[in-house]
Amino acid sequence: MSYSVGQVAGFAGVTVRTLHHYDEIGLLAPGERTYAGHRRYSDADLDRLQQILFYRELGFPLDEVAALLDDPDADPRTHLRRQHRLLTARIEKLQKMAAAVEHALEARTMGIDLTPQERFEVFGDNDPEQYAEEAGQRWGGTPAYAESQRRAAAYTKEDWKRIQAEVDDWGERYAALVAAGGPPAGEPAMELAEEHRRHISRYYFEVPYEMHRCFAEMYVSDERFKAFYDSLHPGLAEHLRDAILANADRHTTP
Repeated sequence: MSYSVGQVAGFAGVTVRTLHHYDEIGLLAPGERTYAGHRRYSDADLDRLQQILFYRELGFPLDEVAALLDDPDADPRTHLRRQHRLLTARIEKLQKMAAAVEHALEARTMGIDLTPQERFEVFGDNDPEQYAEEAGQRWGGTPAYAESQRRAAAYTKEDWKRIQAEVDDWGERYAALVAAGGPPAGEPAMELAEEHRRHISRYYFEVPYEMHRCFAEMYVSDERFKAFYDSLHPGLAEHLRDAILANADRHTTP
């Protein structure tokens, strides 16, 4: 069974001119010719063409493709193993590129469309874009995450400044409470815990008490959250966790 150059071009999705070029440089010389001199390609020729196109897709120049295919120590399985390894590496690279694009898109979707100078002015070192991708991976399929995106997409620079100012004011008051030795189950600490829950509910998504309990544990178990809260005052992360749990208990215990 043999095939004309036009048939092979159709099979492989290349031009007839490309096949002529491969023949001219000795990369893919068809195994047969008709009496009229027309090229005829065998199944073995098609196998070689497939290998050529694989390597070309992986970015190899034609001279390197020829050297690889003409290596006497490389059988078809060797080429397939090499191509599988290269394709896997390429897929990983493309996945990282896609993740970077998704991260940028996520930030735009969240409405944080600010210049670097504006982001620093509003958020300082706590730029929310830093965790946008991780937030999407953790909670992207939840109604709460969708609601957070919907609300945040409408916020302006002035909105973000107001929200951040509330966070800073809350942090100063909570740090003062801890410094003064106020207990986590005391009324002032529980009121600050409730304010924390209402802040998230007001600006991002509704936070029931059971969800707030989960956040409380995360503030201690996740080293980044713990470092943030403890930067306000040493031991504040654990204090806040206990205050959130106590506040949830008083609102949910019959």
